[in-house]
Amino acid sequence: MKILITGASSGLGAELARQYATKENSLVLLARREDKLKALQEELTPQAKNVKIIVADVTEFEILQKKIAILGFVDMVILNAGISIGHSEELTSFSDFKKLYDVNVLANHAILEILLPKFQEQKSGKIVFISSLASLISMPTSKAYSSSKRAVNAYAEGLRYKYNKEGIKVINILPGFIVSEMTDKNKFKMPFLLSTQEGVQKIIKAIEKNKRIYAFPFRFYIIISTLNLLPKFLREKIVNSVN
Repeated sequence: MKILITGASSGLGAELARQYATKENSLVLLARREDKLKALQEELTPQAKNVKIIVADVTEFEILQKKIAILGFVDMVILNAGISIGHSEELTSFSDFKKLYDVNVLANHAILEILLPKFQEQKSGKIVFISSLASLISMPTSKAYSSSKRAVNAYAEGLRYKYNKEGIKVINILPGFIVSEMTDKNKFKMPFLLSTQEGVQKIIKAIEKNKRIYAFPFRFYIIISTLNLLPKFLREKIVNSVN
């Protein structure tokens, strides 16, 4: 299986690459940091069928699309590249807000504009989005990030309705807190924090089972879902008390 993983130089992306590195899989690892990609390539080459790296900034859309176009066919793309701009109640600056959407939302579309016709031609393929449990509730301190991931959910849903009948699987993963460079920046206690390895194991199992939507950890998902069912005045009171 030929697998393209974005945001592959660290965190979930690097661990996904490690766990998919078998003699049955050819890996294409895409990220900005060439040194980290090369180190990962060297680490995984003995285990994988093949490891190719693509050094690219996913916000440089035209360059990104040219590099994706020369890949030819892939069997699965894991759209893992994502950023957070931290937690603050202040209004996010326009430049930071734009950067967040460029990476978390628009880069996915730029990649799929190239890959989807290839998936249609081969009448198969898997598109895996890495969203977030934060997409299910927008806290005052993370409204920009939450909104970008909610946009991912809507985009994934629309693609699933459109392309499922063509043999293309669309899978949306909504993780909670997982140890990574992104969560390392958080200065608060993160509930139900998972190790990178455990989080990725759960993601891969969901992909193997072709789950359309997979939110985890389950207890954290239930808490958020229950909160969303509460009357508005009570939900606001609880959110503001923990914020």
